[in-house]
Amino acid sequence: MTTAKKLVELANINSETRVADLTTEETIQLRKVLEENEMLLEGDLRRFNGLNIKRLNEINCHRGKRHRTSLPVRGQRTRTNARCRRGSKKTVTGKKK
Repeated sequence: MTTAKKLVELANINSETRVADLTTEETIQLRKVLEENEMLLEGDLRRFNGLNIKRLNEINCHRGKRHRTSLPVRGQRTRTNARCRRGSKKTVTGKKK
């Protein structure tokens, strides 16, 4: 179950309700649920993820090395594809005969 579904279920809010249609009581209830369950949001979550990557780099594991060299971490191929991580193509000129 996704985090959003868990939140809505714990706050006793209809899952079909759009955010724009939430009442002030429902938003207060959502905030209470977030505080009680100590769920990470925005800056805290970024810091948490950054520390995890830093830890992988420090222990010099395979995933840390891949993060350091800006290559795909989860086993994807890099001979073709992986353009997001490797950047734009660098054209190599052909050999002269």
